[in-house]
Amino acid sequence: MNEIIFFGSNQYPILFKNEPDSITKPIQFKFENENENENEKQIKQISTGNFGTIFLFKNGKAIEYLNRNDSNQNPEKIQIEENIQKVSVGYENGAILTIEGNIFAKGNNINPNNPKEFINISSLIEDTNDRIIEDIVSGYSSIYLLTSNQNVYGIGLNLFGQLGFDSETLYTTEKPILMMKNVSKIFSGNSSFHIFLLNSNQELFRCGNNQFGQLGLGKSRKEETKIQKLTQIQNIPKGKIIDIQCGYFHSIMLIENENQNQNPKRKLYSTGRHGYNGLGRNENTYEFTEIKSSLFENDNILDFSVGNAHTLILTSNSKLIGFGANYYGQLGTGDTKEQLIPIQIKLPKLRFNENISNYHISCGFNKSFIYYSPFLSPFSNLEEDLIKLFRRKEFCDISFKTENGEIIKAHKLILKYRLNQNQNQNEIEKLKEIISKKSIKESNQIFEMIYSNRIINPKLYSEIKEIINSNEKIEETMKRIYLNENEKDFIIERKEKQYKFPKLILIIRSELYRGMFLSVTEDKSNKVTDYSELSNKSFQIFEYWIYSNQIKEGIEITQEIIEEIQIGIDYFQLNQTNPNLFDLLINKFNN
Repeated sequence: MNEIIFFGSNQYPILFKNEPDSITKPIQFKFENENENENEKQIKQISTGNFGTIFLFKNGKAIEYLNRNDSNQNPEKIQIEENIQKVSVGYENGAILTIEGNIFAKGNNINPNNPKEFINISSLIEDTNDRIIEDIVSGYSSIYLLTSNQNVYGIGLNLFGQLGFDSETLYTTEKPILMMKNVSKIFSGNSSFHIFLLNSNQELFRCGNNQFGQLGLGKSRKEETKIQKLTQIQNIPKGKIIDIQCGYFHSIMLIENENQNQNPKRKLYSTGRHGYNGLGRNENTYEFTEIKSSLFENDNILDFSVGNAHTLILTSNSKLIGFGANYYGQLGTGDTKEQLIPIQIKLPKLRFNENISNYHISCGFNKSFIYYSPFLSPFSNLEEDLIKLFRRKEFCDISFKTENGEIIKAHKLILKYRLNQNQNQNEIEKLKEIISKKSIKESNQIFEMIYSNRIINPKLYSEIKEIINSNEKIEETMKRIYLNENEKDFIIERKEKQYKFPKLILIIRSELYRGMFLSVTEDKSNKVTDYSELSNKSFQIFEYWIYSNQIKEGIEITQEIIEEIQIGIDYFQLNQTNPNLFDLLINKFNN
């Protein structure tokens, strides 16, 4: 089931034939062929820039709408058949990330000979061990890649040093260049010439254009128009950084607070230039400053998006709130007046309003989409985390040889619990026989099918389905690991009692331990004295949920336990799934 709502510039490309150039009120967007199977058009993600918009569907295919250069009013539509997991569109560039970890990109600064053609830029990375990509983000004229080894590369224009190098020495590059190592997240925007990078120690770095204070350097450094080398930000608001999105004139940061006695509260902070821009205030600010409004002070922020000069927010109370430039109706207020401070926008009746957390916002240069996508979770996804672990070869401890004699490694613990363990046959040996007849590409696909329990390639899947325990959820696998002491290689000591976990599970579930184990300064010891504020009952709930994503039966849920668990969630920086542990406890307590 789909729902896509649109407002803003109906140009570059024209998405609605019989509508004006500026659509100032939210209207429903529909694909041309209404007779197509709706399941084939289930939206996963929408990314939009200035001259193009890409719709990514659940089945891994995508359609790109592009502006035509001739008088024809119909947009140019391109069907993209790759197995796609994410798309990212900039001002006039674009990138698609495949399930296999390849990135295809296009644009004047990417492929000047044919700027409309997607080319594989991950294959251009000089370090062959660094060519599997985990995440992509497009800027105005640059594209950033996060590899499976947690390294960030940039490609494209470097006019303001947004690639982290002196712009006079390196003005542009058609090959990805290494910007920074040990990075966990990339933040930029489809109309920005600046970037923020968060490392595994939760330290934030920035570089690029600062003409309008959008890097948050502080008032004393407002005259610095370029930061051409990545520098650390010291004055970050307290809390956990959830997201940062960048416009041309401003940056917006979403922070989750550290209040341990309440459900986590999210707040927005902005820096940059006010006046026709999406800053959410009546004055300039040169460092990240909280955006305050009675419209969302009692709500939690579910999603937000930043365009060239406007910002939209979706709250837990089903409110759509916007501010900034509006000359094409991109705020959806019914007119083209700019709004310097937050204003509520009237939405048409939503088909899935009871699942408001599954709605998402995508702001383009001068346009806006709101769409329903339960497939685009704001929380960490266990299957995606397993794929990432497969790509981190230092955690793989069993080798397979392909048909050309190439070696591919996997994680024995995952294979052991994802394959049918028939007493009469060693399924790992059977898998080795299959891999020995496959190419390195096909072998990678097979392992990613096993890790993720997804049918990535139907032909390969049908060949190996007999040895894949395909009907078993990963959470069931985790519970089996929970019961097997031999697989646990890390000890948490608390209140003179030891709890044993596999490092693998802690890496998947906890950002605290992910940073600890994946850091270049990793502590090699196998135990840590940790957190004694949880009662035994609370720790049992916490321990069981880490493996199973379920509440352990037989434990009475009290208000004290809920408060303790919330402390534990904050401390261990749990990668929450949807529904998350806190919500499950509240529901169980209320029932």
